[in-house]
Amino acid sequence: MIERRKLERIDVDEVAYISGDGASLRCRVVNMSEEGAAVELPSKRHVASTFKLMLEKDRIIRSCRLVWLSGNLIGVSFEDL
Repeated sequence: MIERRKLERIDVDEVAYISGDGASLRCRVVNMSEEGAAVELPSKRHVASTFKLMLEKDRIIRSCRLVWLSGNLIGVSFEDL
């Protein structure tokens, strides 16, 4: 498989929250770079194409765009770069 990412992702294990459409969902970021992340959801579910992601650790709110999904894992790109 050809790697399309510009920056290498670093493995992390961080509690985070997805917010949008008036709701919030607790999730876990499993890897991350300056440009995007892979996020594990508590279960397979619908996620909006754009939403906000906040890591519990740093409380920075990032605007995200859904890039891919596989089961309960999603890949996002950060839009506020």
